[in-house]
Amino acid sequence: MNVLVWHVHGSWLTSFVQGAYTFLVPVTPDRGPDGLGRARTWQWPPTVRELSPAELREADIDLMVLQRPHELELARRWTGRRPGIDVPAVYVEHNSPHETPVDTRHPLADRTDITLVHVTHFNRLMWDNGRAPTTVIEHGIIDPGHLWTGEEPRAAVVVNEPVRRGRTTGTDLLPQFARAVPLDVFGMRTEGLADHLGLPPDRLRSRDLPQSALHPAMARCRTYLHPVRWTSLGLSLLEAMFLGMPVVALDTTEVREAVPEGAGVVSNRLDVLRDALRGFLADPADARLTGEAARAAAQARYGERRFRDDWERLIKEVTR
Repeated sequence: MNVLVWHVHGSWLTSFVQGAYTFLVPVTPDRGPDGLGRARTWQWPPTVRELSPAELREADIDLMVLQRPHELELARRWTGRRPGIDVPAVYVEHNSPHETPVDTRHPLADRTDITLVHVTHFNRLMWDNGRAPTTVIEHGIIDPGHLWTGEEPRAAVVVNEPVRRGRTTGTDLLPQFARAVPLDVFGMRTEGLADHLGLPPDRLRSRDLPQSALHPAMARCRTYLHPVRWTSLGLSLLEAMFLGMPVVALDTTEVREAVPEGAGVVSNRLDVLRDALRGFLADPADARLTGEAARAAAQARYGERRFRDDWERLIKEVTR
């Protein structure tokens, strides 16, 4: 089976392309947002093939996996076939509704021929899905191993573009947390974040690392902080749990479902979260035990095999 899918979210797609299909990933000469091609920082199997728009027009395509509204027209223009009409299609919605939490109508709300796949039950609840058939396939993580050492008395944060995304990702909360414990903020475009927030460099270090170095560096931090107000369930939070890190997180979106009792501290009270960070830094043994519980919880719910099995069932259903 040939599955057309754009390279949009590298971490999610890395798990998705482990399935037993051939994955056709569009590539353009500039490798822009619509033609990134194969990943350069993740390990993808040889079943992921790069095809130009011209090659896509001649390719056999059994399923289209869409992830952005404009891909409906892009797929028709590049392949000459209409998603959901000429070729079976699903649409993966990675995000929570942004304009308004409860009144945002999904771009596919009036389509009944394309299954809308949410990555969390919270997201399916909050979007106005209209008449679209919907389902939920939760994240699946390729296990990086139990890498946590906690040797550095710091809290890790992972966020891309924290200045631009601001309150959405809790960037404005970082100074309060940095006064409690020093932070390592990993992600793209994090340079200059300490200056932007008026913090000394020892209280907040920006670390834009290649994917291969990210997990070991995170795992050297004593704990993981997830200050996100309103995005979908962050893959970085789940990856931290797989690493064996104790987590401290805002009680927003799907976090409460992902972090059960004993796997970390989840609250919307900033004083509770600050105390939890201080506690893990002061007590490495408790941090280790909590991180082990976090890892076990993540393995039980967000394993790669369950993710692939869920997708296998859906793919068979929509291409039947």
